[in-house]
Amino acid sequence: MARNDELEGTSLNMFDLTLSFDNGPEPDVTPRVLDILRERGLKTTFFVIGEKLADPARRELAERAHHEGHWIGNHTYTHGVPLGQQTDPQTAQAEVGRTQAAIGALAHPQRWFRPFGGGGNLDDRLLKPSVVDYLTQHQHSCVLWNAIPRDWEDPDGWVERALAQCRAQPWTLIVLHDLPTGAMAQLPRFLDAAEAEGARFHQAFPPACVPIRSGAIALPIDAYVSSIEQGSSS
Repeated sequence: MARNDELEGTSLNMFDLTLSFDNGPEPDVTPRVLDILRERGLKTTFFVIGEKLADPARRELAERAHHEGHWIGNHTYTHGVPLGQQTDPQTAQAEVGRTQAAIGALAHPQRWFRPFGGGGNLDDRLLKPSVVDYLTQHQHSCVLWNAIPRDWEDPDGWVERALAQCRAQPWTLIVLHDLPTGAMAQLPRFLDAAEAEGARFHQAFPPACVPIRSGAIALPIDAYVSSIEQGSSS
């Protein structure tokens, strides 16, 4: 149903909202998330863990998501230690390259990659110089975020925090997790509340959250790059 956003006296607090889901696929959770999105006609991005795709059931879920119009992104192979804290010179290939190979034909042309900061941190735990070099050489796009309601810590209460984050900025790129924590039982409630507040849903990412696009550094990234490969210098 069309909504007139210019109605006089409207109480809608309009905002733009892009959903994203990290750390799956999970057979006990991802199917229901996909069902909810399909019922509402919403498209999103699933940033998957590479090693999970070796499991046929999880691979099938990534294929289903792709077939239903969702984008499949790379969220490292093991999701163990943040890349900016790893000393191995082969980190980029082991974590990014292997995952991209596992994603294979499901990959988006922009080769979306999302690093992780060990709990949603946007700091120099995310990347290191050799990883940045790898991303640029292989034409990846690095996708960050500007809202993380910590659903994995608070499976029942994250919705209110997420809505507050959405209200605080014009375009939110939110990170949720299709993991078996129970948090996704609250996904319909969040989507209902966001829609009631006037959310305009997008699949595209806010440009400010994509500092590397198709291998080109589009925004400053120094704050996200550690000095671990240069010893203790800052």
